[in-house]
Amino acid sequence: MPRYDFRCRSCGATFELRRAMAQANDPAVCPDGHTDTVKLLSTVAMTGGSTTAAPSPSAGGGGGGCCGGGCCG
Repeated sequence: MPRYDFRCRSCGATFELRRAMAQANDPAVCPDGHTDTVKLLSTVAMTGGSTTAAPSPSAGGGGGGCCGGGCCG
């Protein structure tokens, strides 16, 4: 179930509620019982792994960059 963040305009408390998406815009009551609340815009960070490995530089092969291309002795 999605989580929605709210802020109470009366006391300034920030709180979260888990509710169905169909109820996302329903009024919320803060933990102190105030009804003057506003839903906050939440950011979501998604992380995940890749199923393929990143290519690794070949040993001894060129590559560029400092000391990677054989320009330094």
